[in-house]
Amino acid sequence: MYKLMAIALAGAAGTLTRYALGGFVQRLLGAAFPWGTLVVNALGCLAFGVVWTAAQERGMLDAETRVVILVGFMGAFTTFSTFIAESGQLLSDRELLYGFGNLFLQVGLGLAAFYVGQAAARAI
Repeated sequence: MYKLMAIALAGAAGTLTRYALGGFVQRLLGAAFPWGTLVVNALGCLAFGVVWTAAQERGMLDAETRVVILVGFMGAFTTFSTFIAESGQLLSDRELLYGFGNLFLQVGLGLAAFYVGQAAARAI
């Protein structure tokens, strides 16, 4: 029961963080492109890489803490379902440059951030 409550609370924190950060970035950079989702996804991938590597390779987190962070917080914080919906809408609107740009930037930046996160965790 404790584990489920911890995951739920971490999920609420991830959701609120995603909402605040994504909205802030979107207001800052404008509505023509889903910048808020891009920033949240990139930071989420970076953090996931750090946490995963710290837990798996460095033994810095126990299994329960890792689940709470990755399933709870990160599961609510990262926004790939939103990413797909926004990309699909851009493509449906025939905004092909923005639609394909969003797809390639999200995936490419996410992978790069994940590996940087792994490298950062290994350097600790």
